[in-house]
Amino acid sequence: MRIEDEIKSTVALSIAKKVILNLAFTKNYVGDKFNEILKPFEISGEQYNVLRILRGQKGKPINMQDIQDRMVTKNSNTTRLIDKLLLKKMVERNVCPENRRKIEILITQTGLDTLAELDPLIENHENGITSNLTNPELEQLNNLLEKIREN
Repeated sequence: MRIEDEIKSTVALSIAKKVILNLAFTKNYVGDKFNEILKPFEISGEQYNVLRILRGQKGKPINMQDIQDRMVTKNSNTTRLIDKLLLKKMVERNVCPENRRKIEILITQTGLDTLAELDPLIENHENGITSNLTNPELEQLNNLLEKIREN
């Protein structure tokens, strides 16, 4: 559906405005569907992102700043996210033996098990969202989105 129809616009929109509105509208559409998948697991998209970062460490600890640097949503409160994951026993927080001011985070088996359950659901979500696009279109869209962020 055209973005003008989605937002019920009665005025002509410039192509730049259409693109920006389409990006925002699509981000929310994809995010809402994603959050529906996460809801039964009682984690947020940001918590999911933290768990994926930790799983990528393959059992090695990572500090809070490095987690923050890798987050998709850069303005997330990493400390709060970690605290919530601690309460769910999905992560461990330890003081670094070499530098007691440094806190290191590790994913637990509970966190790994949660991701293992989510992996096929997320893959189905991603494939479903992009199913109307061919592989060349997906490559082109990916390249265009990366080009937008070069500004």
